[in-house]
Amino acid sequence: MSAAVPEGFREVAVLGVRVELPSNQPLVLLEEIDSNRRLPLWIGGPEASVIAGYLQGLQTPRPLTHDLLLATIAALGSRIERVRIVAVKDTVFHARLDLNGGQNIDARASDAVAMALAAECPVYVAAAVLDEAGFTPAPEDAPEGAEEQVEEFRQFLDDIDPSDFE
Repeated sequence: MSAAVPEGFREVAVLGVRVELPSNQPLVLLEEIDSNRRLPLWIGGPEASVIAGYLQGLQTPRPLTHDLLLATIAALGSRIERVRIVAVKDTVFHARLDLNGGQNIDARASDAVAMALAAECPVYVAAAVLDEAGFTPAPEDAPEGAEEQVEEFRQFLDDIDPSDFE
């Protein structure tokens, strides 16, 4: 059962983990449903690895931190209904995990996206955040060599083992 779209928010899909050029900074790319407007969230390498793992459906021998938090929420009789990215302040994105009992929990946007993937719940972004930090890609936006660098980073993520971060 999908949660209702909160007023002033737009539903987004998680397109995947990418690399910003020329800085080689990993980011998770979100795309507005029914539009091609996108929102990049710059993240660290460990966060990129976790999000990529969830997107690829990788199973780990032991629970990751996000799995532990999800299990804890469930053990307390609740569940994550949806994730909202509510603001961007000084280039830092702020998010909320909305629980089915009406509670919400402050979270980093990267953790919120990972939690949404783990919980298989929708992600919403405030329209004002999309207006401020989103973009609509043009076909010529991709610099030469971008696909090769993205493929190299994907290979890097494929080779990372969750135990590398313990």
